[in-house]
Amino acid sequence: MPGNDLTRLRIALTIFFALDGFIFAGWVVRIPAIKEQTGASASALGLALLGVSAGAVITMTLTGRLCRRFGSHPVTVVCGVLLSLSVALPPLTHSALALGLVLLIFGAAYGGINVAFNSAAVDLVAALRRPVMPSFHGAFSLGGMIGAGLGGLAAGSLSPTRHLLGLSLIGLLVTAVAGCSLLRHEPPVPPNRLPQEERVPRRLDARTRGLVTVFGLIALCTAYGEGALADWGALHLEQDLKAHPGIAAVGYSCFALAMTIGRLSGTTLLERLGRTRTVVAGGTTAAVGMLLGALAPTVWAALLGFAITGLGLANIFPVAVERAGALAGPSGVATASTLGYGGMLLGPPAIGFMADWFSLPAALTSVAALAAVAAVIGFGTRRAAAS
Repeated sequence: MPGNDLTRLRIALTIFFALDGFIFAGWVVRIPAIKEQTGASASALGLALLGVSAGAVITMTLTGRLCRRFGSHPVTVVCGVLLSLSVALPPLTHSALALGLVLLIFGAAYGGINVAFNSAAVDLVAALRRPVMPSFHGAFSLGGMIGAGLGGLAAGSLSPTRHLLGLSLIGLLVTAVAGCSLLRHEPPVPPNRLPQEERVPRRLDARTRGLVTVFGLIALCTAYGEGALADWGALHLEQDLKAHPGIAAVGYSCFALAMTIGRLSGTTLLERLGRTRTVVAGGTTAAVGMLLGALAPTVWAALLGFAITGLGLANIFPVAVERAGALAGPSGVATASTLGYGGMLLGPPAIGFMADWFSLPAALTSVAALAAVAAVIGFGTRRAAAS
């Protein structure tokens, strides 16, 4: 495939990653308003929100099969349409049950597009022969920050119905434009693979399946920290360090901004250090940062710790997904993404239980522990990462 075509393909995929983060963040900031509209209790809302997780996890494995059969590009576009349409549904519900059902649809589209565009990105990374995977995930993080910021502004003047309908229309428009570019190009064939081989499903031996699972566990260890900080970071700052609520809310922003910066510079880092050193250094950095964030006696030291954690975790998940996809195609992406998403779901409740048993600062050190585990696993799989 000519270089110009690869560049256009990279731009189209980057737009889809950013759109995914933008739409998801736009939904998240309207959850309080949706809770009030449905009259759901905290526990009922929690059960309804599980619809996103359940839909995503159920769909991820199925999407890997769809990508093998129909191609990752068409599946990305179809899931982009479904994601854009389904984000407009939550404001139309008036009970926790109805909300949970529409969130199943939203979660299915969210999980599906994540597997599809990551699979497409794995093919492009192999064709470019450059480790550009973090840049795609950086676009997702950047889209999420923009979506959250605009959503916060819109919350003061627009109803959830109008706001999320606006997101739906933006999503459909962007999907139409970027989707046309994506559908015009076949997935690039890696230089070391013949075109006929693309059509033959890969038969995975036990070693390859084991490596895919290991890379999925690396994704789980790092996504655990992202979920934990999103749900518990602000509470730690406010409850344990007596921070003002406004300052406490900045905690996750520091983490998210640092992660975005880390991912946007991830390609350069990977080219200089390689995959293994990037994972080991990232896991070690995140472990140190989270120990500081959890145990620091002052708010500003904790905020610094959150930022260091974001920098450390930034590129581990993209590397893990890319390696799983390189080994096993869409099925590998699906496995790693499912395990990673499971880590993001596991983090918040696990932190809650440990906080009850010990304390919240002690519970947050589990993020540091799992980041260290990711570094150890990354070092242990250095030969596979080099192949």
